[in-house]
Amino acid sequence: MEKFSQYRDRGSGVSPFMPISTPTTAASAIPHTLLFLFRLPIFLFCSLVYLTFLHHLPLPPALRKILLWGLMAIPGIWWVDLQIDGVKRGTLASSPRERVPYPGSVIAASFTSPLDVLYLAAVFDPVFTISYPGTRKVKRVGLLNALAYAFSAPVLDLPGKGLTDVKSLLEEYPDRIIAVFPEGSTTNGRGILPLTPSLTTTPADKRIFAVSLRYTPPDITTPVPGIGGVVGFLWKLLSRPWHQIRVRIAEGVRNEKLTNGYDALEVEGQEGERDGEVSMEEQRVLDKVADNLARLGRGKRVGLTLRDKDAFVKAWSRKGKK
Repeated sequence: MEKFSQYRDRGSGVSPFMPISTPTTAASAIPHTLLFLFRLPIFLFCSLVYLTFLHHLPLPPALRKILLWGLMAIPGIWWVDLQIDGVKRGTLASSPRERVPYPGSVIAASFTSPLDVLYLAAVFDPVFTISYPGTRKVKRVGLLNALAYAFSAPVLDLPGKGLTDVKSLLEEYPDRIIAVFPEGSTTNGRGILPLTPSLTTTPADKRIFAVSLRYTPPDITTPVPGIGGVVGFLWKLLSRPWHQIRVRIAEGVRNEKLTNGYDALEVEGQEGERDGEVSMEEQRVLDKVADNLARLGRGKRVGLTLRDKDAFVKAWSRKGKK
């Protein structure tokens, strides 16, 4: 839309905040509506039971993953196309574990849909975090809050409590993977926003895996927050016969120059003052992760920030009221 052209990246021409729509026909409206009405109560009931009850039980990880896969099967997510850098198809079992995220490593995931959270939970059972602009700090959240995060407006100001960093989480959960959404908010998958500094606290001996998730049809992304985004997501998710997930995992990278950055700030007692500053070495690591996410997702890196998305959301809301 021409009205929102200011939220199009000047270099690439990409509009990462615009909702994606797919063509529909009048003939498909009736079967889609019937399928939606059939699936909706089943999906809501199963989601409610799992998120409010089963998720809080000390279930074996394997059973927890089976339940999550069952939840994703209701809307017809029946096929996952998985490719890993440096691993030929059919040889994953014989490949070194360093090729895929493993306990004690970090996932830097693209963020376009709540399905990102469900898939990562079903496959890797990670510790989820929320990243914020201009700070290395993150907030650890549970599955429900991570899902809600996909429907939320970008948070520009830090919460007053509950903050930590990736390094501390790796020490606290040595047998878990830490999942980071370094862009800080959702997009439509066509562009990678400038990454927040949250990944820079990853110790040099830990690997950071860029993980990109894309969907077919591509319209089940949630770049616009709010109730309207939730309703639109449910309609697109449950009214289609099937959905496909395309997962790409890059080779793990290391934050080799950590000791020149975050650790030094802690020693000098300047963490609070310079928390958002990133050294050249750290920026190279962030650029490498961002490049991997763009390459894996067949998208473009864009210069638009979370403040641009916040302005877009406000403009989009005014459009809806009119």
